[in-house]
Amino acid sequence: MQESPAAADAARMTMTDSAAARAATLLAEADDPSAAIRVFVKSGGCSGYMYGMAIDERRLDGDKEFEDKGVKVVVDKMSWPLLAGSEVDYVENMMGGGFSVTNPNASSSCGCGSSFRTDGADAPDGEGSAGCST
Repeated sequence: MQESPAAADAARMTMTDSAAARAATLLAEADDPSAAIRVFVKSGGCSGYMYGMAIDERRLDGDKEFEDKGVKVVVDKMSWPLLAGSEVDYVENMMGGGFSVTNPNASSSCGCGSSFRTDGADAPDGEGSAGCST
């Protein structure tokens, strides 16, 4: 039996063209072929969880690894249930540029877009208790 396209998308994390282009530039600057974009969730923010991203050469036990549009993405096992099926985007405007996450698991998100809440999920252990700054 073949997996439906919706189920396949939920089993991975994807990037828009603009996010992949910006991430590829950042990874090239890292100059380490094992480097990947690590997307993670930590507790905090005005909605309960906050998104985070970093360039990371390490792989942790249980990491989910993906490649989309030529960019390696890793997600730790604690963050994965909250990020499954998400899409990373990169947007530039007059205030600068930044990555954002479109998350099908979020039941609500704050006005600044950097924190979110899910229904029925426990917050992951970790640092972070900052609120939104708008």
